[in-house]
Amino acid sequence: MRSRLHELSAQGVSVWMDTLSREMLETGELARLMEEDAVVGVTSNPTIFQKALAEGTWYDDRLREASKHVQDPTELFLTLAQEDIRDACDLLAPVWERTGGVDGYVSLEVDPTLAYDRQASYDQAMRFHEEVDRKNLYVKIPGTQPGLGAIEDCIAEGRSINVTLIFSLQRYAEVVEAYLRGLERLVADGGDPGSVISVASFFVSRVDTEADRRLDEVGRPDLKGRLAIANAKLAYEHWGKAFSGERWEPLEAKGARNQRCLWASTSTKNPEYRDVLYVEELIGPQVVNTMPLETVRAFQDHGVVRPSTLTEGLDDARALLDELAAAGVDYDDVVRTLEEEGVQKFSDSFEVLRKGITAKLDVVGAR
Repeated sequence: MRSRLHELSAQGVSVWMDTLSREMLETGELARLMEEDAVVGVTSNPTIFQKALAEGTWYDDRLREASKHVQDPTELFLTLAQEDIRDACDLLAPVWERTGGVDGYVSLEVDPTLAYDRQASYDQAMRFHEEVDRKNLYVKIPGTQPGLGAIEDCIAEGRSINVTLIFSLQRYAEVVEAYLRGLERLVADGGDPGSVISVASFFVSRVDTEADRRLDEVGRPDLKGRLAIANAKLAYEHWGKAFSGERWEPLEAKGARNQRCLWASTSTKNPEYRDVLYVEELIGPQVVNTMPLETVRAFQDHGVVRPSTLTEGLDDARALLDELAAAGVDYDDVVRTLEEEGVQKFSDSFEVLRKGITAKLDVVGAR
């Protein structure tokens, strides 16, 4: 193994980056991450793009040129973002080929303000697939209740989807069900289920952040720092059951691929916790861990790889949910709050992005 992350990959964990920018593409940083840090995928969202746009001048020339034809800030964002996405897809295309279409993907998120609109989310996801026109594109759709329908509809049309903002075990089970129904509809219509794939982005560290705050309030600090990992392990257990057995096997026989768990938000927010906690404890076959650059560097420096940590302590994970309830921490309210806040944060970032593009147009002399 060339590095700790290569060793992690050998255990079945696909290493993805949780950021993308024009600078990473043009300086060769993304290519270096692929070579040295075992990176085989990239995710992006409006928050990430807003940060990239605000820092430096990497988008100035492109923004100036695009503004000659497009005026709306949202459409300008899409013009610039899709160019980044296409270039990243092209860079990762050899990974897609080498892994048989399992890795090598780049994700572009639908407008988060559409998170509670099934039809609008579906329409925009289909538009992105059409306009980006790359076989290794994932379109990200939030796993809200209305989003589930859009996800199913896209899968039924043979379009690959990254389901994002999943926090609860119940919602995760519903996401898996939406994927299976979509595949079943695709097969019933004579489509090829092997042409479509999905990941379910299960958010991790934010769960501890919210639960820990409540545990402090009820005087149970001894339970802090445990829910996020327990939550993910129980989700992985459900994954193993859902993608086996009499319902799955006929789909698999026709070429369908399972929907892998993707561990998102894996940087450690609490400085008291090990900075690679949400990588080391979530190791197992056929999963994705999407990391920020600081987590990549930290794991390369001192991460420890142990086989299949995801299958350890499942009884303890189940018991923890009972302990939390006994302590007065409502799991259902924790995850519901996180989903609502997650959608709102992405929506707020999208509005900041729109305003940032408008301000940038003045800076580059495009208005």
